[in-house]
Amino acid sequence: MSDSAGLAGVRLGTAAGRGVVLAAVLGSGMTMLDGTVVNVALHTIGEDLDASLAQLQWISNGYLLALSSFILLGGSLGDRFGRRRVFVVGTIWFAVASLLCGVAPNAEVLIAARVLQGVGAALLTPGSLAMIQGAFVPDDRGKAIGAWSGLGSIAAAIGPFVGGALVQYADWRWIFLINLPLAVATVLIAQRAVPETKDPNAPREIDLVGALLAALALGGLTYALIEWGSPVAPWALVVMVLAVIGYVLDERRSDHPMLPLGIFANRNFSAANAMTLVVYAALGAVLFFLVLQLQTVAGYGALEAGIATLPITICMLFLASKGGELGARIGPRIPMTVGPLVMAAGTLLLLRVGPDVNYWTDVLPGLTIFGLGLALMVAPLTATVLASAADEHAGIASGVNNAVARAGSLLAVAALPVAVGLGGEEYTDAVAFDAAYGTAVVVCAVLLAVGGLVSWATIRNP
Repeated sequence: MSDSAGLAGVRLGTAAGRGVVLAAVLGSGMTMLDGTVVNVALHTIGEDLDASLAQLQWISNGYLLALSSFILLGGSLGDRFGRRRVFVVGTIWFAVASLLCGVAPNAEVLIAARVLQGVGAALLTPGSLAMIQGAFVPDDRGKAIGAWSGLGSIAAAIGPFVGGALVQYADWRWIFLINLPLAVATVLIAQRAVPETKDPNAPREIDLVGALLAALALGGLTYALIEWGSPVAPWALVVMVLAVIGYVLDERRSDHPMLPLGIFANRNFSAANAMTLVVYAALGAVLFFLVLQLQTVAGYGALEAGIATLPITICMLFLASKGGELGARIGPRIPMTVGPLVMAAGTLLLLRVGPDVNYWTDVLPGLTIFGLGLALMVAPLTATVLASAADEHAGIASGVNNAVARAGSLLAVAALPVAVGLGGEEYTDAVAFDAAYGTAVVVCAVLLAVGGLVSWATIRNP
């Protein structure tokens, strides 16, 4: 069957339901594992490849840039050709790019391989949620999304142990090579367990012009932020502005737009994505700065720095599904308001992290509170985004929200180091980095508080 609505009859507690969730968890979890591990490894990669702070930003942001730019295209391709099919292609692409990352001889090659890895992630990520939305009965979707959020956190929970140990006791290259067996398992399960779903009304043509303009817009802005002060930066901003104008015109005039702009007419959809932008900007920046602060200033090794973030993933693992159930029972407005405010409080507690850090009093409380807020927010946010769009636009809705989340992290990691006075090799200077860290943490807390206020003012319970 090709009509997604016709397949929306799978129950969560059945073998079929477990198969769909497992495939989605493995695929998205692989990308989550990669993000967690790369943050832990950045300091070591910088030393091994003699990379500057800007190159470390590109190692992180090259992946996020490609993912953010092409994730809508991935959603469109899934709706058109089949969500499982595009999900599988993206998983294979991601694995090949991971291999290239693992054998990269210098920072420039690693950055290029990370961009390719982001393209693969853009193909598989929207499919993971769209497969759930298309397969499960409506009553089980919130719980299934909560299970997907929680179980996907297993990858993030394993990441600090496996990634930190590989970086510290083996070689950072293995953090990419470990994706290969995970990709094989993901493809096998998806092919055997996941029913194919697609949008029978999806346009036959794909909006490649829109995808290219989106990449140019985000790429121009990212380059200008990271390379601020260079003679090319103003021209990058010009490219960004022209690409944004071209993108809007293309989407309005095209009879096969990559992103139907009418989807934003739904108030909850637009509000949820606005909140996602600021909250995930803060989330990405907090993890980027905290892991480097622990290694550069507090003297933690890669394994210790990775394990330090474990409270967040434990909270997600055990409580994200509960957040989904709560949102389904009382509506998303309160969880999406309180969650970011709780995260802001936890972020401010991380101001205590410094040269003489005590993990149990300076790191653990802040990260635990941060994780509780995140677990409360994630599933209701995702469910709201998907519920605000028609079933045939599940891939696009998922793609938009993922793109916004990644773009938020991308722009924060690009802009904040410059904004707080970091550049060049200063990420290895404990005194300079410690001073910049405090300012960055306060900015992140403010962004999270803004996200909570946006939810309270704009989100409406269905």
